[in-house]
Amino acid sequence: MVVEWNAHMFTRRTDLYPFHPHAAYTPSPESLPDDPLVDYVLRMDREGIDRAILVHPEPYGDDHTLVLDCLRREPDRLRATSLFYPMDPDAPGKLRDLVSRQPGIVAFRFHAHRGKEMYLDSFQDSSVTALWEMAGDLGLVVELHIGPNYADDAGKVIADHPGIPVLIDHLAEPGMGSSDEYKDVLSLARYENVTMKLSGLGHISQDAPLYEDVKPLTRRVAEAFGPDRLVWGGGMPAIVDAHLDFWTVEERARVKGETIRKLIRWD
Repeated sequence: MVVEWNAHMFTRRTDLYPFHPHAAYTPSPESLPDDPLVDYVLRMDREGIDRAILVHPEPYGDDHTLVLDCLRREPDRLRATSLFYPMDPDAPGKLRDLVSRQPGIVAFRFHAHRGKEMYLDSFQDSSVTALWEMAGDLGLVVELHIGPNYADDAGKVIADHPGIPVLIDHLAEPGMGSSDEYKDVLSLARYENVTMKLSGLGHISQDAPLYEDVKPLTRRVAEAFGPDRLVWGGGMPAIVDAHLDFWTVEERARVKGETIRKLIRWD
């Protein structure tokens, strides 16, 4: 089974799905489709993707209307992540209410890297801990879209909550930190509840579509986390075969989807 954890849904229909007033960024509506889900389902069929976890994007802030509509339209093939603002004291309650309304929400995503300091000051903030623990109580995965400079800070919270599964997004954005800071990212592999996502390769490489020029980096990551704690998301599933050709077909199948399916208990 091939499962993708990566796609964002955007639509030009800002009358129905307005961008959030506190959005970290907003795309140009003119460049967006009317119905992004139609295009995405076609891509799933073309690439042989059986199921997908949609990543609720930052431009919609804590308004999940669009992704909820997508889940209602494709309840068997889709799940989704969530986003709330850690500095909002009502965020844990909002997260609880969202999951109670839509059990297809399977993760909560934190953002923290250079250029995205508006979300939180530190993972040691009590507001962050409150959201992290609410996600754990709800059985969600904590998804970390972090840069290398936040890895050590996040690791302290991970260590304090060993029962809450954590997924690190986009290889922890290696292009947004130094080589010394990236050692802190690789050291997070010592926590058994941490899984790394092989995604965001286009952020650090122009060698599309397989980005093979960064294979030395992806091999280091793969060797640190192993085939049971590395998952794929974004681009072509063939990226897994190109970058992990030193693993068996069965091990690569885990990366392509089986590990994600087990991580969110999607039977």
